[in-house]
Amino acid sequence: MTNPVFTSSAIFGENRRGRGAAQQRGPYAASGAGTATMPGQEAGSLEQMYGAPTATSRDTGRLTYDDVIVKTGGLLALLVAVAAVTWYVAPGLFFVGMIVGLVLGLINAFKKEPSPPLIIAYTVAQGVFLGGISFLFQNMTWDGTQVQPIVLQAILGTFATFGVALFLYRSGKVRVTPKFTRWLLIAMGGYLVFSLLNFGLSFFVASEGFGPLRNGWMGVAVGLFAVGLAAASLIMDFDAIKRGVEQGVSAKFAWSAAFGLIVTLVWLYLEILRLLAMFNRE
Repeated sequence: MTNPVFTSSAIFGENRRGRGAAQQRGPYAASGAGTATMPGQEAGSLEQMYGAPTATSRDTGRLTYDDVIVKTGGLLALLVAVAAVTWYVAPGLFFVGMIVGLVLGLINAFKKEPSPPLIIAYTVAQGVFLGGISFLFQNMTWDGTQVQPIVLQAILGTFATFGVALFLYRSGKVRVTPKFTRWLLIAMGGYLVFSLLNFGLSFFVASEGFGPLRNGWMGVAVGLFAVGLAAASLIMDFDAIKRGVEQGVSAKFAWSAAFGLIVTLVWLYLEILRLLAMFNRE
């Protein structure tokens, strides 16, 4: 796995072993609702079972897709609200939001049990960071009379990429295989080293505002590559969540799944926003 939220979790990380064990239990293994059926079971009981309403996390205490969707949507709404307030009130606080968000992100990523208050606090910090950095990047496009609406474009681009990644994963056109995972790990490791080097050099070498290694065509190429990495990471996140649901993990881990998606979406948005700022900078 590439997202540390899922990588460090024994809950979401047991993919191949969990699936293999389920297959070895044979054709009479537990069904999706967790109820075993045997050949001699009465027809009346089967009819009653299949006619019953679908179990929810409240009924079973297990993780469901609805849980993840609701919590992710709530965190996204909070993120956008805080970012909007920061944009209009105190965009200069983006650096504080970045530091606090980084610390809380690491704490949440490596906690064995999800902490809703810490996840919410992380979302607030990231909202402060995104509101301020979005204000800064959009002002880079000022041509003396107006600015380009790159923030709106980045938001639309983020959701469009999310939708395409989800479609490709659900359709089976892109599958998470060991080869796919290995490639993504190597690519993201290389991108991390490149980004750290670029950040370090920015203190000593003049640049256009994005670091000396991200000037001109090279910056655009690296940005496009990073967007592709973030999209691939989304697919890995979808696969981890699917495994969690299939394995019947506790419903409380919906917070971890939602947090992992927020981390990837924030990264994706920043990469798209940076690209648009490069294209539109005067």
